[in-house]
Amino acid sequence: MIEILAVAFMLVGVIFLFAAMFGLLRFADPLQRIHATTKSGTVGAGLILVGVMIEMGDAQATFIGTATVIFLMLTIPIAGHLLGRAAYVSGARLDGLHGDDALDGVLERSPLTLDEYLAQTEKSPPQRNPEPGREDLRTNVDEPRSPVDNLGSAK
Repeated sequence: MIEILAVAFMLVGVIFLFAAMFGLLRFADPLQRIHATTKSGTVGAGLILVGVMIEMGDAQATFIGTATVIFLMLTIPIAGHLLGRAAYVSGARLDGLHGDDALDGVLERSPLTLDEYLAQTEKSPPQRNPEPGREDLRTNVDEPRSPVDNLGSAK
């Protein structure tokens, strides 16, 4: 009976992981992909670990499995939040955005998507001096001196 319960937990966990995979493949928007993978991936991995803990049955496996499930529950949502924030700030396209952008004015967003930025940098050569009126600091660098010369008091 315990083996059937363990296999049932693992099977449901695998179904959740397949749902995460299909969400990753189906959605085009990075925020939607993160949403699909963090939710389903966390639950799926947790259920598989619970099934393994039931199957193993000893205290050491239960302790390690419980610690791993807690670690996954704490870290995967935070990682998803940080990835979503980085995707938003970097200017990733948001196909699933309906209505007002709640983060408009809260986070500074890049005006160009990654594809537009790469296309722009390929067309124009890199500028040596991006700030007008400021001289290039690399041309006025003195020859390296010994550390004793920089102290001033060591003579």
